[in-house]
Amino acid sequence: MNTIHLNDQTIGLKRYYYVTFEFHREIYARFKQLPAAFWDKHERSWVVDRTVLELEELRAAFSGLAELKVIQVPLRSVEERKARLRPIDFLEQLSPRHEGAIDQFANYLRSKRYSSNTLQTYVDALRTFIRFLQPSDLGAVNEQDIIRFNNDYILANDYSSSFQNQVVNAIKLFFRRIYHKQLDLDLVHRPRREKVLPNVLSKREVKQILESTRNLKHRAMLCLIYACGLRRSELLNLRPIDVDAKRNLLIIRQGKGNKDRVVPIGEKIILLLRDYYIAYRPKKWLFEGQHGGEQYSATSMQKVLKQSLLYAGVKKPVTLHWLRHSYATHLLENGTDLRFIQELLGHKSSKTTEIYTHVSTHSIQKIKSPFDDL
Repeated sequence: MNTIHLNDQTIGLKRYYYVTFEFHREIYARFKQLPAAFWDKHERSWVVDRTVLELEELRAAFSGLAELKVIQVPLRSVEERKARLRPIDFLEQLSPRHEGAIDQFANYLRSKRYSSNTLQTYVDALRTFIRFLQPSDLGAVNEQDIIRFNNDYILANDYSSSFQNQVVNAIKLFFRRIYHKQLDLDLVHRPRREKVLPNVLSKREVKQILESTRNLKHRAMLCLIYACGLRRSELLNLRPIDVDAKRNLLIIRQGKGNKDRVVPIGEKIILLLRDYYIAYRPKKWLFEGQHGGEQYSATSMQKVLKQSLLYAGVKKPVTLHWLRHSYATHLLENGTDLRFIQELLGHKSSKTTEIYTHVSTHSIQKIKSPFDDL
């Protein structure tokens, strides 16, 4: 039988098991499913939080697969131990009363039909803030507590400005709706909005990626994202009836901001989708996972792109959203009016769409540098 060694360590007020075992696919898969386990990239091992999962529960999780042996091998220093753990692992767990308040907030977000991504982002951000603060009375939280969290947690751990804004937005909404308390966020320093240009691929690079995608389903998915400028979630939420081949339209239902929109779809992509439909016969979703009627996963979608990049020899850190950015930029370079691009992308504000004017090379390439006249 396989053996798993658990190195029992105490860090601060918490106890952890540092896990070692000879690689075994099933053991690795089970650790991935454990709620109290996380991967330590520095130690190249799993770490289990003993305050959440006790030894007997671990034995039950690996019953019939591996024998567990507890050992104690000292780690080299407190500083090195802390460096091996994520900052959030040093925060105390929430009390049931605080968890109840967060559940109430999550229910409010669901009732207001916030997207699942926004809901998860707000709840996670709020949970981190309360874990850091651990106030006896949430109603007593004030602006100084938020400032302390910004300085001693977000800035100290070098988290992004977008995460900082997400936390403040979540806190503001939470206290207004659950505790009917208005916080004066003018007292809280907010990071300046970063002016980041969208990443755009050339038409040649897009063609390389799409033509290198060997699987018919995978090629249809990536082609459709670029051909219609879709977000990943919009692609995965498509149903077969959303493709209107007679009118050459694709219907996107409940996109970002719960808005429906239609985008033109060309004959070339319709033919590709027809071949895909005949081969796979999707039942519920246009693109389904291994089991019929099961929605294709977002993680698998990113892996599809990663594989295509490898085959295409493209070294850039391309994400699926780059294809959407490339679609918008290439439309602009082809002379499409900015107002139409805004409608096709489903942008609420024209200012969001105007950012593509900064990455379009159509006009910039015509400018002649004075250096060439020297």
